[in-house]
Amino acid sequence: MGLDTDYSAESLANLFDIAPAPATLRRDMQKLELHGYVTRRGEKRGRKYAKTELGALLSPLDAHAYFLKETDVRRGLKTYRHGLWNAVPESLFTTGERAAFAAATDIYHARSRDISEVVRAKELERFVIELSWKSSRIEGNTYTLLDTERLLREGVEAPGHGKGEAMMILNHKKAFQYILESKNKREFVNKHFVEDVHGILVENLGVSRGFRKGVVGVTGSSYRPLDIPAQLEEETGVLCQAAAQIKDAYSQALLMLVGISYIQPFEDGNKRTARLIANAVLIAHEKAPLSYRSVDETLYRESMLTFYEQLSIVPMKKIFSDQYLFACEQYLKSS
Repeated sequence: MGLDTDYSAESLANLFDIAPAPATLRRDMQKLELHGYVTRRGEKRGRKYAKTELGALLSPLDAHAYFLKETDVRRGLKTYRHGLWNAVPESLFTTGERAAFAAATDIYHARSRDISEVVRAKELERFVIELSWKSSRIEGNTYTLLDTERLLREGVEAPGHGKGEAMMILNHKKAFQYILESKNKREFVNKHFVEDVHGILVENLGVSRGFRKGVVGVTGSSYRPLDIPAQLEEETGVLCQAAAQIKDAYSQALLMLVGISYIQPFEDGNKRTARLIANAVLIAHEKAPLSYRSVDETLYRESMLTFYEQLSIVPMKKIFSDQYLFACEQYLKSS
């Protein structure tokens, strides 16, 4: 069931391998309407349903199966969805999911107690190496984890790689340090902070700083982000305001992760910026930051593109959840 597409009861029934009874379908659609997942227009035989932004956000989708289809067959959304951030619920996670995060966070805090500063510093260094490697690799960087370790520890660049790859990794380390230094500042998640983090991540990479002035496309997708500078800045501000209203730190971090990537406010480095900003939120709330070390890069890209085209946050939510639980088991608090 797509966004902005009206479905009759008959066409909805055809979406199922085994069509439900009409009375069952009507009852289920009434429940979905009551919770704000669909809207209805018309009456009786002329009744039609369409998915709302909230319904799209929470729709379960298999990102890999979705991207087995060709671009034109997928019929994904082609333009930016204004007003999307106003549809975000108080939490993007269920009560059970938040409880699992809380339990994992308690373990993370317990493991970090009574640790010497030497051990803490080494563990922080390990985290930064793994974050810098994986976040760069998602963007096509070909440094190995061992290459990255040597670069960040010894300053030795890997042979056979361009200077830009080394700089991308080094910039991640600088950006994460900036986040650590900023974690106690009030209201740090705003468009100016997002700009600052982006500026660090693209330093000496030939990328313009600040909100972009030109058009960008998304490889492998029909989605085209906004291209008016004033709108890019405005929507980034709206996203930050929406995130600030969410008290659930996990949902706030996830929203910034997908939101910055979706808006694409900068010429390049948007997804890197999104990953670091999500970590800034988690660190400020005394949660474990994400290195994304165990994530499959292809699935990450497919899941983000699924959000661009269908507005379903579910695939990225699964990645976020898996990586958060992984981080709580693997790393120690930085302070």
